[in-house]
Amino acid sequence: MLASLLERHQHEFSPVLPVDLNAPDVARLDFTAANPVLQNADLRDTAAFEELVGRLLEAQNAHIGVGGYLENRVIYRRSPGLFGDPAVPARSLHLGVDVWLRAGTPVLAPLDALVHSVQDNDHFGDYGPTVILQHQLEDTVFYTLYGHLSRRETLLLRPGMRIEKGETFTEVGPAPENGDWPPHLHFQVIADLEGRSGDFPGVALPEEREKWPALCPDPNLILQSQWLNQ
Repeated sequence: MLASLLERHQHEFSPVLPVDLNAPDVARLDFTAANPVLQNADLRDTAAFEELVGRLLEAQNAHIGVGGYLENRVIYRRSPGLFGDPAVPARSLHLGVDVWLRAGTPVLAPLDALVHSVQDNDHFGDYGPTVILQHQLEDTVFYTLYGHLSRRETLLLRPGMRIEKGETFTEVGPAPENGDWPPHLHFQVIADLEGRSGDFPGVALPEEREKWPALCPDPNLILQSQWLNQ
């Protein structure tokens, strides 16, 4: 399994962001129904959503927020129908890790990589500018996905470009070009793209929880933040 491979190679990964995700000013943010702050929040208003993120961070004396892997979230109610037919059950199980921090923050490759694909998923509430990198460890090829990026920097990338470990290749994007979200990086690990390019589900049906960890293992195997282990 990819998860065990990543665990064996944890000492080899470079930071994905030029910040210490183990620092005391980093806090885990809860976007499930268990968080009462979200009950009456107007999540369709991106400015109000960004203010809410700021309040959640301030309440924990933090400047950076992390969280989200396999979290059953309520925040996707801001864009009904985003993930398909609004008549079918809503997808709300988050498959990546979000790091909430300022727009313009550089994004770095955790390993040597090839740019697999680049796409601007520009619908409201989607990824916005998105990059998928292809990596190889031992004999295994796998992928990392980066969503909610800067359009200007991402447009400079082309499939097949080589990115060295630790190299900056894009930036965290601002609203509205980042899919109209408060600034954050969506980081996801993918074992098999299943033929996709420039996009991959970042949210799944809650009842599919058992099937996804093998296809999208815990991104914290690469990020290695203590706050994501709580």
